[in-house]
Amino acid sequence: MPSFDIVSEVDKQEVRNAIDQVNKEVSTRFDFKGSDARVEQSDYQLTIFADDEFKLEQVSDILRTKLTKRNVDVRCLDKGQLEKVSGNKVKQVVTVKTGLDAELAKKIVKGIKDAKLKVQASIQGDVVRVTGAKKDVLQEAIQLTKKLIDDFPLQFHNFRD
Repeated sequence: MPSFDIVSEVDKQEVRNAIDQVNKEVSTRFDFKGSDARVEQSDYQLTIFADDEFKLEQVSDILRTKLTKRNVDVRCLDKGQLEKVSGNKVKQVVTVKTGLDAELAKKIVKGIKDAKLKVQASIQGDVVRVTGAKKDVLQEAIQLTKKLIDDFPLQFHNFRD
């Protein structure tokens, strides 16, 4: 039976390359001269450091730009609270969301079932597998899912006949 998987993945190497570009640009820009602005990465957690809130927003904008140029969807970024470190310095933790959480997966499955398409959608960990009798119906399910979920990056993998 034809099937495909709905996933949400982010290439960690592309994120690392974008962070390297951000740190390089911040170190060479005149308005950041003498500043301690930088972005650090540990797995899928990014920490933005800056001297004040204005510079933190500038670094955040540069980060979004560099991620976009590297084909990383910025809708997967989840900003945390702004924290004061010492004196005037601030930091913000940004989480790169990967995988479908249970709530989003249930929303996708419910949307597909409510559309009454002749497909079956099942949650398998952080992946939603959709199977059907015909490829055309599966393509309709892909279009429906794209319309249903527009605030989170989704990819469609393993399209099999």
